[in-house]
Amino acid sequence: MKFKYHIIILAVFVVSCASKKELLYIQDAASVASNQVVYSSPKIQPNDILKITVESTVPEAAVPYNRVSALNVQAQNIQMLQLDGYLVSPKHTIVFPVLGEIATETKTTEQLEDTIKQKLESGGHLVNPTVTVRLVNAKVTILGEVNQPGTYNFTEQNITFLQALGYAGDLTINGKRNDILLTREVDGIRKVTHVDLTSASFMNSEFYFIKPNDVIIVNPNNPRVKNAGYIGNVGTVLTIASLALSVTILLTR
Repeated sequence: MKFKYHIIILAVFVVSCASKKELLYIQDAASVASNQVVYSSPKIQPNDILKITVESTVPEAAVPYNRVSALNVQAQNIQMLQLDGYLVSPKHTIVFPVLGEIATETKTTEQLEDTIKQKLESGGHLVNPTVTVRLVNAKVTILGEVNQPGTYNFTEQNITFLQALGYAGDLTINGKRNDILLTREVDGIRKVTHVDLTSASFMNSEFYFIKPNDVIIVNPNNPRVKNAGYIGNVGTVLTIASLALSVTILLTR
């Protein structure tokens, strides 16, 4: 009888534990060890806030095309940059000083720089100006089985999926590493994909780099779900007990 209990405990332990294969990241890393990294610029979306700076060989000539903070000094922190930035409307436009309404739809920040520069030059406003456009409210939301779930701002133009998870303090031991959900909205279209961190294949996909407003959801792995009681534990226990009893009968014949 004591032997039967040992079998049952062992069966429950085996079912409840995550395997090493489920926990290790990028198990085939050698397959992408020397691949070329391709950087990309995200398209400007409604509700993006843009910091736009115009410079000229004659600084005074560029003043009308630059916003200055309410304190009459250049903004020095991200919050002030956002307050003084250009909010992209639902119609994919911004209202720029002197030039008026400018369309942003399907444009990246680099393409918008070129558009504004051409308008300044073709309209006779400035000669050979330098235009810089920067997104200042980029954010990613990370939920589920991570150590610090939340919404995180970033100012880099390109951050990777793994860097984003680093903001949230990495996955917990209970995070499902081979099936992470990522939702992304681009040009009014929502995409939902599944990312497998145990394989290097995602590093060659369009989802390797995070785009502003991405949402990452890390679901709990099977042992965590079972321990939390989210599935029929009674049925599971009965199944294990039945299996253990069958094994015991076979071994004690």
